[in-house]
Amino acid sequence: MSDQNPYEKLGVSEDASFDEIQDARNRQLEQYNGDAKNIELIEIAYDAILMDRLRMRQEGKIKVPERIRFPELRVELAKESPTPPTQSPAWLQGMRDQPSPTDILSPGAWYLGLITISVLTQSPGGQVLQLALVLGVGVSIYFLKRKENKFGRAVLLTLVGLIVGLITGGLIANWLLPQINLGQLTPDQFSTVFTFVLLWLISSFLR
Repeated sequence: MSDQNPYEKLGVSEDASFDEIQDARNRQLEQYNGDAKNIELIEIAYDAILMDRLRMRQEGKIKVPERIRFPELRVELAKESPTPPTQSPAWLQGMRDQPSPTDILSPGAWYLGLITISVLTQSPGGQVLQLALVLGVGVSIYFLKRKENKFGRAVLLTLVGLIVGLITGGLIANWLLPQINLGQLTPDQFSTVFTFVLLWLISSFLR
């Protein structure tokens, strides 16, 4: 390298900030891109300035930025990546829907009507409950199919909801009804209501 002052080589003053020195270095590297000789001179000038700044720091004349004093710290921080937020499995994300108020209220109105019929109507042999369940299955399939137009998927989700609802509702009814008084509500009525609530959740929040 010639006797040219390294500050002059980079085109900065001796009291320039570190950011200004870096910007000048980057500009010149970009300007002389492909010119190995000039790039080497630029890097030599840059290193000479850093050494000069460190000497001045040791003499107490300036305060060297942390990123100059501890460059290894910058490398370690760069290697550390933030922990990604916990996400639900891909298959669950594919099933989950973000319903509009209409998507929630429309099936909700149907199931509210079916729940009312199931609770208020008494029939021998549970014929009304069976008919209500058939209608409830049809409502769930209709609203699920309307979202993705996948009939098989709609039927599968509805059948899963129906089976889980009847079994779980029956177990809860046999445990809960003897302990509390819910009027004339029978275990079959309770499990039917529970199933309708589950089917409403499925048809509203899944697809």
